[in-house]
Amino acid sequence: MVDRLANSEANSKRINLVESCFGTAGQPLAIPGRVLIGEGVLTKLCRKKPKARQFFLFNDILVYGNIVIQKKKYNKQHIIPLENATIDTIEDEGELRNGWLIKTPTKSFAVYAATATEKSEWMNHINKCVCDLISKSGKTPNSEHAAVWIPDSEATICMRCKKVKFTPVNRRHHCRKCGYVICGPCSEKRYLLPSQSSKPVRVCDFCYDLLSNGDFSSCLPSRSDSFSHPSKSKNNLSDDDDDEDSSD
Repeated sequence: MVDRLANSEANSKRINLVESCFGTAGQPLAIPGRVLIGEGVLTKLCRKKPKARQFFLFNDILVYGNIVIQKKKYNKQHIIPLENATIDTIEDEGELRNGWLIKTPTKSFAVYAATATEKSEWMNHINKCVCDLISKSGKTPNSEHAAVWIPDSEATICMRCKKVKFTPVNRRHHCRKCGYVICGPCSEKRYLLPSQSSKPVRVCDFCYDLLSNGDFSSCLPSRSDSFSHPSKSKNNLSDDDDDEDSSD
């Protein structure tokens, strides 16, 4: 099916339409052999609150962006190569249902579909694309992934020192290695994580010490594989944007 569609006029028109919706700020998406498998709106769990995002699944990449005008205009385009991606289901809890984790070496996050059927279809299609890519390349499936950031609302105090309470002055930060919500004093150090950035990024003191000693396994993301849903909170003060990989 994918091979038949790869060079079809209908597929080319669909991809060109997606490109036009992102405008000049988006990267070109039309390359030989690329096929648009499907698209739809998913709820992405951002660090402050869940937000609707438009997703496009291709046979080799997953693309998503902010919805400006549905089916007409999107911005902040993100492109995720599927070859190094893995997905894991999330158990339903509270208002957030039909979710799964999308994990890559560069970025990992949770998304939610409107129904269980949509979730199943998305996960099946993504898994098939990943399996096909790995089969063609002959590479070993990727086992490394970035931490899924704990949402701001899950932490009223620093998750490392357990002492500093978050306020407009004591702001929230995230460790890029474990994904914990941490205070400034517990995250003053930087460490180079090549899969995430070309520059040293913020890590908590705990992960920094382990990384500096070469103990990479002990500071693997500790909550990304047993993801916990965020609780409601009015105190979501942070210096990190929801969808941008800022350095603080």
